[in-house]
Amino acid sequence: MLLRMSLQQQVIYLFLLAMPIACISWTVTHENIFKEPRDFCLKKSRNCRNLFQRKFFYVFTCEYCFSHYITIIFLFITKYNLLYSDWRGYLVGGFALVWIANIYMSIFQLIRVDMKKGKMEADLKEVELKENKEEQDKNGQI
Repeated sequence: MLLRMSLQQQVIYLFLLAMPIACISWTVTHENIFKEPRDFCLKKSRNCRNLFQRKFFYVFTCEYCFSHYITIIFLFITKYNLLYSDWRGYLVGGFALVWIANIYMSIFQLIRVDMKKGKMEADLKEVELKENKEEQDKNGQI
């Protein structure tokens, strides 16, 4: 069990512990390394007859949902609590970790979209330059 931390230490831990939670949740629910298992879970979440099975498999396709389970694991491992030193501290800390982790994932998603947009714009400019160069070469040869 962790020694009782000051509020400042608790907040620092909150922002630090949310990082690996966000990283794990994002990786499992978005990155290609887990594409095949995620596709399997997505298919099962749509096709299983049992509601419990559909919800179970859905958890592995949704970063928000999955972050709750990763947070529970991190709470168990780290014994982190926020504001209170009993079960209430785990409850408050758990939901705070999920919230911060999902903010991190939202920021990461915005950065990735912006990077993809920048790459697409650069690719379009490159194609335009090639077309202009080909057109100039063609006009110069005539």
